[in-house]
Amino acid sequence: MKKAFIFGIIFCSCLQLNAQTKVIKMSATKSADYGVTYFLPKTVFTIEVNYSKTTQKAGPFAKYAEKYLGVNEKSVVLEDQVYYTLDKISMGSHGIPDKNESYLVEFKAKTTSPFVSLTEDGLICSINADYVPEPATQAKPAVSPSEQLPAIDAQSNYTEEYLLAGSVIKMAEVAAKQIYKIRESRNDILTGEAENTPRDGEGMKIVLSKLEAQEKALVELFTGTTLTETLGSEFELEPLSDIDKDVLFRFSKYAGVVDADDLSGSPVYINVKNIEPSEPEIVDPKRKAKEPLSIVYNVPGKASVEIFYGINSLYRNTFLVAQFGKKQILATSLFDDKKAPVKVYFYPQTGAIKQIIQ
Repeated sequence: MKKAFIFGIIFCSCLQLNAQTKVIKMSATKSADYGVTYFLPKTVFTIEVNYSKTTQKAGPFAKYAEKYLGVNEKSVVLEDQVYYTLDKISMGSHGIPDKNESYLVEFKAKTTSPFVSLTEDGLICSINADYVPEPATQAKPAVSPSEQLPAIDAQSNYTEEYLLAGSVIKMAEVAAKQIYKIRESRNDILTGEAENTPRDGEGMKIVLSKLEAQEKALVELFTGTTLTETLGSEFELEPLSDIDKDVLFRFSKYAGVVDADDLSGSPVYINVKNIEPSEPEIVDPKRKAKEPLSIVYNVPGKASVEIFYGINSLYRNTFLVAQFGKKQILATSLFDDKKAPVKVYFYPQTGAIKQIIQ
């Protein structure tokens, strides 16, 4: 069965949307036969998948956490494991040139200084008007930033008593005593009862930070460690017609996002439905790039999109889709007025008219 879409996947450490569009100004001069060739776009969906990788490592004293620290078993990592969770799906769209939809903007020889603004890849942006592209969005970090205390090796806190302990339970007992001593020292500093309490706020902040890091390293011998990283994958999908429950990708608790044909993961499906079917186009395909003194533009259609995982809907929205719409013609006679030349702005991503200014 022929698939109703074309898609690709990019696994990346950072994701960037809407790269800055470069606009080129093309003049309809005599040397160019008073014409500029352009492409109409087809719509491509960009789908971002955010998911988390959680790495847990059990501490050597995990089974003594409740006995010596009073920590509930639910708060203790009892075994090493790595697992993934699906967090969020977001979606956008952009236009790419449809190589089968090439047309010519052709003006009369005496039209006043006509010019056309095109994207670098030939999509029409404006006629007789400068076009300013939307600014690019900043790249997103792959791993979510977090404030962390300075890392301290628990071994740097081992006392002579700990090192001479002859059993695991004895080592756990000594480590717990050290934790309580650190807590007592911190409390003495905060209440001003410590003999060498720092005199300035910055000095106290540094000392307390070190004590907190030391305590954290020792407590983790009992509770274990949990590290969560935020990861991302990006998909591009070009809908050619309605899509009914096609596998976009698969998701595994043990591997995260995997390919659609990797059966180690459970399928994440996508539906795309044309909700405004268009009437037959008025533009004869045989006249492409030859339409005399007229400008062909898009009236995009509208599609509903839903992405779901099992019985859970992860994303739902509607989008304008160029290839689901129809073509219309704008006569270039609008540009014949030398005293008040008409300016036309387009949406490059859909090929639709945005604004006409007299």
